[in-house]
Amino acid sequence: MTHTPPPDGAVPRRPGGRQVIPRPSNVVTEFGAPWADAATWSVEELIAPVESTSAPMLPSFPDARHSAVLLVLAEGPEGAEVLLTRRSMELRNHKGEMSFPGGRCDPGESPVQTALREAHEEIGLEPHRPQVVGELEHLSTIVSKSYIVPVVATLDERIELSPQTMEADRVMWVPIAELTRPGTYHRERWGLAPLDRPLHFFLLEDETVWGATARMLVDLLILPR
Repeated sequence: MTHTPPPDGAVPRRPGGRQVIPRPSNVVTEFGAPWADAATWSVEELIAPVESTSAPMLPSFPDARHSAVLLVLAEGPEGAEVLLTRRSMELRNHKGEMSFPGGRCDPGESPVQTALREAHEEIGLEPHRPQVVGELEHLSTIVSKSYIVPVVATLDERIELSPQTMEADRVMWVPIAELTRPGTYHRERWGLAPLDRPLHFFLLEDETVWGATARMLVDLLILPR
């Protein structure tokens, strides 16, 4: 594994918890984030560009599993906070990973309907409470062969929620200020050029957010404001 050196005087990387990341041997770590250290926004500031732009559509692929997730924001003491869940270790795929509530679309179901239904089933969030404001860029995943629509919604207040099924074993509100805190974010390149691909990582005190979930968070944070 190789890496570009962090800037002089950089804050050490945070622990990131005990999650095991299936890194290949040829990983290049890149430091530096596309936002200011400890940047934070209000919910209104975060969703303004989501409301005013259309999410770029990506071409689907044969046998893609069409899915949707709910990216919920609420105002907290330090500004906007985002709702994350941790997938149960009992699941076959992506066990122990941080994610947004969501899942596969049922026949005839829209991405918004899927995201709201899954959030209700997984964490008890009543479908009428989130106010849907738009979508982030759709993305396709290699491992799960999914085509995912990230649905962005807000809550009037931050409410306590808990796992309702075996799919998740933790629900947590994470301040955006924690995600942009120095020592939290870095990027890794997996594979060999020209087929290498970038992956985003957020190291919290006791969890690591990476993969598609981290990609969606980055997409939200880098929207022009």
